[in-house]
Amino acid sequence: MSKYAKFNREDVIEKATNLYWEKGFHGTSMRNLQDVVDLRPGSIYASFGSKECLFKEAIQHYADTSGAQLRQCLVDSDSPLEALKSFIKCIVIGSQNTAPSGMCMLVKTIAELTDEHQELLSFAKEKMAAVETEFTKIIQQAIDKGELDKSSDPAKLARYLQVQIIGLRTYIRANNNVSAGNEMIDDLFSTAPLRMSKC
Repeated sequence: MSKYAKFNREDVIEKATNLYWEKGFHGTSMRNLQDVVDLRPGSIYASFGSKECLFKEAIQHYADTSGAQLRQCLVDSDSPLEALKSFIKCIVIGSQNTAPSGMCMLVKTIAELTDEHQELLSFAKEKMAAVETEFTKIIQQAIDKGELDKSSDPAKLARYLQVQIIGLRTYIRANNNVSAGNEMIDDLFSTAPLRMSKC
């Protein structure tokens, strides 16, 4: 009993998240998990139920961390669009030397998993949809503040932004060109449809 209480659950989930993010679900073995989180398989199963359950907690942790970053960007800026720009630079550019992978963990998971792991796949898709919902709310705030034209469709722009982020991360990963990625983010918010209104 006391053996299972000795580890810090949040620390284990953090380490597992980084491992899954780097290697993917299938690329992460129980031996990998055992070595990285410093727990025996029996302890992992007793505490989390299965490799799949721990992966689900890792996805949730990743989503929560990204959400906290987005909220902080909103706190730090009076402009919803500037907050979005700061967030994108943070996750696309700022994490290049610290993140386990240049790819979004949710995108990587959705691309990797098949119907064989439908529950995990659906969970990752739900978290992606939640991000798009948050973007929609922030873009609506930008419209309400006059940063974007009132005829703008916030849901459509949120989808557009999601696609741009995925493309930017993929481009930087493929070309190892951070400066070009940074320039493209600036361009994203200086041209239609996300160009800030002068009014």
